[in-house]
Amino acid sequence: MTTLVTGAAGFIGFHLADRLMSRGEPVIGIDNFNAYYDPQLKEDRVAELWRRHGDLLTLHRIDFADHEVLEAALGSYEFDRIAHLGAQAGVRYSLENPRAYVQSNLVGHLNLLEIARARQVPMVYASSSSVYGGNTKLPFSEDDRVDHPVSLYAATKKADELMSETYAHLYRIPLTGLRFFTVYGPWGRPDMAPWLFTEAILTGKPIKVFNNGDMRRDFTYIDDIIDGVTAALDRPPTDNGSAAPHRVYNIGNSRSEELGRFIEVIEAACGTKALREPAPMQPGDVQETYADVSAISAELGFSPRTSLDEGIPKFVDWFRAYRALA
Repeated sequence: MTTLVTGAAGFIGFHLADRLMSRGEPVIGIDNFNAYYDPQLKEDRVAELWRRHGDLLTLHRIDFADHEVLEAALGSYEFDRIAHLGAQAGVRYSLENPRAYVQSNLVGHLNLLEIARARQVPMVYASSSSVYGGNTKLPFSEDDRVDHPVSLYAATKKADELMSETYAHLYRIPLTGLRFFTVYGPWGRPDMAPWLFTEAILTGKPIKVFNNGDMRRDFTYIDDIIDGVTAALDRPPTDNGSAAPHRVYNIGNSRSEELGRFIEVIEAACGTKALREPAPMQPGDVQETYADVSAISAELGFSPRTSLDEGIPKFVDWFRAYRALA
């Protein structure tokens, strides 16, 4: 079973590729190694994949938003399914560089749908909890309306879900969208709070506490996320001949944690207190996220098992080793 993984040098893509190859399954990886954050981290992730799995990985350094380059690169390869995890990430950056989101998240997603249609293979793709926008009903359910996004990033992810519904309906391609909730863990992204806070605390710099700390997030450990992604890959939607074979699931820890407690757990793992700097809510942010995971639990057997108190120390230990910070 060979899987095409986009964003293979990214945080979730790296961990998925590692899990699949640990099962003895070949991976064809795609990543353009863009500079949204330090490309060296992406290079280091890929080097770790080569070290662990050798010949099971094939890697293409291309931009999947360029359909001609994508099709040419994949022309001679056979694969059984697609995990489309590549995207232009980041809520706040979408305010600064909106065209990057349209190109990667809309044009790029369409290109992968076209690959799935041409090859007639199922695809799992990354959506986001950001699609819930400013919804106040908690926990967030897949049945909730999601037509009031508060960032362009969120709007592109909802558009991906709509395009996927259309392709599943027209071409009967099994498609699964996963709404990720604040993923963290070893090899995580440097633009996200676990990295930013840990680095600041260990170097004696202040951390920005947005909305004066009145925020809550459903923090989900990477191993639990990968459990859900692999379950979705292994059990694509069936085509019953009527509804489109397309499912969208929340995938989170199903527990909303206060920002203050999150900081306290990092402080304990680092062994020192943070210097807290109050800051206003940022444009595009939401006050709280909380995942109802009953659908993915019932249909795919997903069961998050890593608490914040277990996951954060694992991240901090990895961070110390990676950055050689004592």
